[in-house]
Amino acid sequence: MAITADDVSLEDIIPISLDFAVVEVSSPEELAVVGADTRVRISYQEEELELRLPFGSHSRCFLSEVNRAWSDVCKSPTQVPKFEWVNRYLKTIRGQEVFKHVPAPLIATLTKLNPERKQEKLSDKKGGLETQKGSNSATQKSRVHANPESLSSREDRDDLVRSSSHTPSNKAQILTMPQFGLRDTLIKCELLKNEELYTYLENFSFFLGTYNVNGQAPKESLRPWLSCTLNPPDMYCVGFQELDLSKEAFFFNDTPKELEWTKSVCEALHPDAKYALVKLVRLVGIMLIFYVKKEHAEFISEVEAETVGTGIMGRMGNKGAVAIRFCFHNSDICVVNSHLAAHIEEYERRNQDYKDICSRLLFRQLDPTQPPLPIMKHDVVLWLGDLNYRISDLDVDDVKELITKKDFGTLHSFDQLKQQIDKEAVFDGFVEGDIDFQPTYKYDTGSDKWDTSEKCRVPAWCDRILWKGKNIVQKHYQSHMALKTSDHKPVSSLLIIGIKRVNEEAYKKTFEEIVRNIDKMENECIPSVTLSKQEFHFDNVKFMEHRAQTLNLLNDGQVPCRFEFIQKPNELTYCKPWLTANPPTGFIPQGGSLDIDLEVFVNRSTAPELNFGKQNFEDILVLHLERGKDYFIAVTGNYLPSCYGTPIGLLCQLREPIQDMPLETLCELAEMSGDKNAVNAEKPLQIPKELWMMVDHLFRNAIKQEDIFQQPGLRSELGEIRDCLDTGMPDSLPGSNHSVAEALLLFLDALPDPVIPYAYYQQCLESCSDASQCEKVISMLPQCHQNVFNYLAAFLRELLKNSASNRLDLNIVATIFASLLLKSPAKQDFAEKRKTQEFFQHFLTQGPC
Repeated sequence: MAITADDVSLEDIIPISLDFAVVEVSSPEELAVVGADTRVRISYQEEELELRLPFGSHSRCFLSEVNRAWSDVCKSPTQVPKFEWVNRYLKTIRGQEVFKHVPAPLIATLTKLNPERKQEKLSDKKGGLETQKGSNSATQKSRVHANPESLSSREDRDDLVRSSSHTPSNKAQILTMPQFGLRDTLIKCELLKNEELYTYLENFSFFLGTYNVNGQAPKESLRPWLSCTLNPPDMYCVGFQELDLSKEAFFFNDTPKELEWTKSVCEALHPDAKYALVKLVRLVGIMLIFYVKKEHAEFISEVEAETVGTGIMGRMGNKGAVAIRFCFHNSDICVVNSHLAAHIEEYERRNQDYKDICSRLLFRQLDPTQPPLPIMKHDVVLWLGDLNYRISDLDVDDVKELITKKDFGTLHSFDQLKQQIDKEAVFDGFVEGDIDFQPTYKYDTGSDKWDTSEKCRVPAWCDRILWKGKNIVQKHYQSHMALKTSDHKPVSSLLIIGIKRVNEEAYKKTFEEIVRNIDKMENECIPSVTLSKQEFHFDNVKFMEHRAQTLNLLNDGQVPCRFEFIQKPNELTYCKPWLTANPPTGFIPQGGSLDIDLEVFVNRSTAPELNFGKQNFEDILVLHLERGKDYFIAVTGNYLPSCYGTPIGLLCQLREPIQDMPLETLCELAEMSGDKNAVNAEKPLQIPKELWMMVDHLFRNAIKQEDIFQQPGLRSELGEIRDCLDTGMPDSLPGSNHSVAEALLLFLDALPDPVIPYAYYQQCLESCSDASQCEKVISMLPQCHQNVFNYLAAFLRELLKNSASNRLDLNIVATIFASLLLKSPAKQDFAEKRKTQEFFQHFLTQGPC
């Protein structure tokens, strides 16, 4: 469970003054693990505090802010800081006894500041701190500092860049320090553009492995899989799926099997080399482990890990992907481990999962002003996992006969992944090696026998490894039949990848030539761009329907330019919450052009204001050029009202589809529903007709549907269901049962005030252990909310009666629906989540009295 601001309190304050220092403390053993946490010691006079910061961009940002604050202090070393902001916290925190030595010692020591304090340099090593090796010390330390005077001139800055270590992390860190602006961005871009002048290729071996372990614990050595190569590989990227199938892992992302399988991997790595763990990332049962030979560890930098769930409502992590990106020498590499939707007929859902992963899995960049980095923006992309594509249009006997004949070429022509790649539906530009091994799914656990269960699954190559990039040669692609722990067989691929390394002399020569050229043109002209157009209109925008138009910027000036969309006066962000410019900031070389996607997307947080015209669908974007002028871009459109994001009380007033109602009538009804004294001439519906349509459909068609409310629907079908509810056409709901189920969850999630209104939330928590008190709270709800709650609870009880068929149980239903029906008005902690589930379970085990 993630710790939020609500879980912590202010206990101590250490001022950033000239008596302040930050020192990194890392043992040699910790430094061998490239992705390890960073340990730092913060000191102020006699006070010391040791912190362990998690590896990644968040810690880098924290250390960067510390450095920025220290730089500000250095600018005015004689000015005594007053720390007036502390008073704000002293007034708001209950009981000042929580402070150890603040504010009195703080105020007392402010007059003793030493302006002659020694200063040292900052650079980016281990999350923002430079590591200085001492011959007589087992620990390694560095002090955070940035002396603004030492970087005051252009020559000093250029020297700092030129003399830096030629690893991407150091160059990127230096070029993104606050002291560097447009000039240094240009240097960086020119270096990247002329990379071939100072880099050369060197081959390294990458071992990629994927294994769906079906929730099992390790029962045998993994060496037949992980040590199958004659020579030890330089890198290991090992992916697992279905690491843990328990409900605890599914809902709380916690499992002891992570340690068990990690230990098994470590013990099975090639015995002829020593390896360092760089990074491990896991989402429920999807885990990716990255090892590197210890001699290569120092050349790994900019390591980031991200996850994305593609399960029900796009949130659950039973399906989805984990990924690690890193720089090795001068090459950017991204490794993705994914588990896509199951079942032979769901290939379109698998295609959608792939596209969701590509669009939603984004890495933070070292420079926080730069937009997040998507998967495909890397030199090399390695993709592995249980992709779940099956063999279709052949019955099980025909498939087994082709396997017996080892006619894998013919069999592969019926493979769904091959068919979808040939149609350019997924994995565009990716390569997969020839498959000359038998399908890896499905076997009886503990054997090499095909599935003998009642379902008798058709064998399939579910487990795959693909790659995208240049200078890549595959040495082997095989399954490993010796391992029998799971109903899948593990798969491995050995790739030889040409990695870009830096020739230092050539780099220095290229760098100096770039600087000379920039010196000639700098300050000659102000930047200028031409916009393809300055007015954009979006017709008939719908709830949760992504729409985009392209703005092209052409740099027609004499110098490169940096652009940024900036906030308008008195506004917190540069655009309305339903609008996004992608990218919002960037750099365009002289004569170059750049496409910016202006994207609109109305979700549950923005729909209520738009449904009844409380907010107009229009905005003005301000595009600012550094050292140049501002451009104004108008975005307009119209939004089609939807039952999604409309209050329950108002929906009960609507006997016609919402889009058949004039906007003026909707506004009047919205005002009446908010006025308790208003009298409506027409008796309201007991429950919204839209809710009834979805529940009735599921009751008649999906009461025994396997994995109902656990398997996502198709996005295209969700759009059709929304349109049907909003327009009344067609008469019956389209789409699969899974799509209707997800549409119902999205409907509940989008309600401005939940089924159990926010005003009753605290009472529900207080009464969660007493069934009669829970029923009493429900009896107090507004009538339409009470009706909806009882209707849904009755439907879910019927679902649970058929759990043998639909594989639902009390915990799954309570967890999914309690989070939608009983929402917290603020952040919800773990204990509150448990109480909401306990509250709702009373209504699932018995009906209201």
